[in-house]
Amino acid sequence: MKSLSNRQLQLLKLFLFVLAALPFLRLAYAVYQDNLGANPLEFITRNTGDWTLYFLCITLAVTPLRKLLGWHWLIRLRRMLGLYSFFYAFLHFLTFLWFDHFFDIGDMWRDIVKRPFITIGFITFVLLLPLAITSNNAMIRRLGGKQWQLLHRLIYLIVPLGVLHYFWMKAGKNLLLQPLLFAALVSTLLGLRLYWRLQSKRA
Repeated sequence: MKSLSNRQLQLLKLFLFVLAALPFLRLAYAVYQDNLGANPLEFITRNTGDWTLYFLCITLAVTPLRKLLGWHWLIRLRRMLGLYSFFYAFLHFLTFLWFDHFFDIGDMWRDIVKRPFITIGFITFVLLLPLAITSNNAMIRRLGGKQWQLLHRLIYLIVPLGVLHYFWMKAGKNLLLQPLLFAALVSTLLGLRLYWRLQSKRA
């Protein structure tokens, strides 16, 4: 699998697109069936937040996997994975704004300022916005390759902030195993990048 034809890559992209949409479709079906459990708001919030973090980690893992496995075609899937990260982050934020605060911006801001884990989550979402907006060829040409790459290095800040948001939320419920696993995974992925960068400077 070190190389794929254009047709194989397009089929893989289509498969990945459908696969990545399944959590949303499953959630939408649960809403339609009124099958969200005793606390629908918590169910939707947890579901969209979890999938945001899953896709952020998968996106961050693309480059290390490409280097370790020699699968250079993986880089051509990264944009879609990143956009799905934003999609689920947007649903997560929309749930907070709509069902938690009923579009009361003032009340939302008070909540953001009052609760640190929400502050971190909101900052993470805001940082994702420019990455989503510029994830197209037109913006790459407009910004220039170097400026675009510099902007998209925000992912190295966004993912740890997402993990911190998740950790802070779970800590209040004494549910630390999953946040610690995410923290270990992200630390490994960022550590590999740092190691390779230092190696390239020494070469």
